[in-house]
Amino acid sequence: MSSQMIPLPRDTSAAATSAAPRILVVDDVQDNREILTRRLVRRGFEVVEASGGLPALEAVETQRFDLVLLDIMMPDMSGHEVLRRIRQTRSQAELPIVMVSAKSESADVVACLEDGANDYVTKPVDFAIAFARIQTQISRKQAFDAARAEQAALETRVEEQRDNLSLSEDRLRFLAYHDALTQLPNRSALRERLASALARSNEATAALLFLDLDNFKAVNDERGHEVGDVVLAGVAERLAASIRAPSFAARLGGDEFAIVLEGADAPDAERVAKALVERLCQPFDLGAFSCEIGASCGLALLSPAFGDIDEALNAADTAMYAAKADGKRGVKVFHPAMLEERRTRRILEMDLRHAVQDGCLELNFQPLFDAQTAKLKSFEALVRWHHPTQGTIAPDQFIPLAEETGLIVALGDWVLREACTEAAEWPEDIGIAVNVSALQIGHGEMLPVLVNTLAATGLDPSRLELEITESSLLALKPETVGFLRSVQELGVRVSIDDFGTGYSSMSSLQNFRFDKIKIDRSFVQAINGDAKSVAIIKSILELSSKIGVTTTAEGVETSAQLDYISANGCTEAQGFLFAKPMTKAAAREFIRQNI
Repeated sequence: MSSQMIPLPRDTSAAATSAAPRILVVDDVQDNREILTRRLVRRGFEVVEASGGLPALEAVETQRFDLVLLDIMMPDMSGHEVLRRIRQTRSQAELPIVMVSAKSESADVVACLEDGANDYVTKPVDFAIAFARIQTQISRKQAFDAARAEQAALETRVEEQRDNLSLSEDRLRFLAYHDALTQLPNRSALRERLASALARSNEATAALLFLDLDNFKAVNDERGHEVGDVVLAGVAERLAASIRAPSFAARLGGDEFAIVLEGADAPDAERVAKALVERLCQPFDLGAFSCEIGASCGLALLSPAFGDIDEALNAADTAMYAAKADGKRGVKVFHPAMLEERRTRRILEMDLRHAVQDGCLELNFQPLFDAQTAKLKSFEALVRWHHPTQGTIAPDQFIPLAEETGLIVALGDWVLREACTEAAEWPEDIGIAVNVSALQIGHGEMLPVLVNTLAATGLDPSRLELEITESSLLALKPETVGFLRSVQELGVRVSIDDFGTGYSSMSSLQNFRFDKIKIDRSFVQAINGDAKSVAIIKSILELSSKIGVTTTAEGVETSAQLDYISANGCTEAQGFLFAKPMTKAAAREFIRQNI
């Protein structure tokens, strides 16, 4: 097939001539190009096709694109070579490139990432996942373009103001080196100060801290960007008030901040970092309501071992991601092994993507019992991942990874479908509970997926319960409440999981009538030794009784715990005292023995 560039006719309607993202589809197989093009156009993208590497390079040089979908195996020039040539003039931020190939081995993925690819999609293409990855990369590019435009606009304003005699040189410098929203030094100022600190690292100790806010995106989504800006300004105030000159704090952009600590050795720097994280975890008072975010911090001690500024920045950034991976709201000190850990994490992400696509996960089921009669009531579906080389990987490792990468949507759909399919084979009085992520709800396709799953499996909606963790309900916005009400109108029950662990417990109950409250295991397991936990459980049970909501105590492991919750009116109990999570076959046998 001859190499050619095939532009798609543009829609000249008002909607189409607004800034639709432009995607270059590169594949030597015409059928592949046409399938991708049709799907992308339906999603509102503007598409240009290239049938080989050479026309693709020509298109990139002469046209503007927001993303390139690049096949690897092509006769005129391999995708790897095209990728390397593009990266000579376009960075990953300037032009995201997503590789498309039937090759799915980790080594192939890593090779593309090392050549400068932003992401990797395997053939046959799972379009739900592919579109999520494409949208993520385009959103990042739009953020980069906006930041670059903002910087260009700032530089233009500075240049214009330079001719204004009424504006002093000090003011010009302030505009060029400070963030407009928070008034903190910006990235340019940080690089200058960091260069100075590195130059003196032989004689003086210093440390670089990277801070990334936890759950800040949820604040923007739930409360709006104006509230988000107020929170960012509040973060800046707390940081500035916590350090003394010559140390200084800077805003890097978005929800990322950095601090250069002058004269700080390792223990001092770690102590300051922990104090800053603790301070940022305190709620922000916004008048009519409060907002809780938290932060994760990476710390790098400056030394001549860092060849340049970017190495130091990358070290602190790597440590920060290690802190996030360790459960957020923590501090990690950089060590070189973290670079390999970060690479390993990227490989694990690709393995998880394949596991979701290829159905290599399995469900376990843990029973729930009537707390008063010990009768079997239902099961909770719990996903398990048996990695081919690493063995069983715990959910607290791969579920956060799935949420960070957007895989949680496809994973959640699979869990719902498998759980309903299995439950449809059980006796009609045995229910099934499925955990739902806030990201699944926010994705917008959860309701039709739920309706289609119930129809396909024939499961009575009254036997299904969706569990939503309290931590995901940062604030019940109207769209979320509308979704939950639609779920209940189908006959499906909605429960709030891990109740009592978040600051929004009472507001969640005020804004929506849940069918069930699941009391977090941390309170149940402290029944015999913690008066505060006992008081919390008793209050929850009394409140639930008054508002007519059923309750489940999680993590029941002793007879004493069961006696207490049943005596105080708890409806259901779940925990190792009764049974551990079990396989599909074991659950069927368990039902046979307990009905």
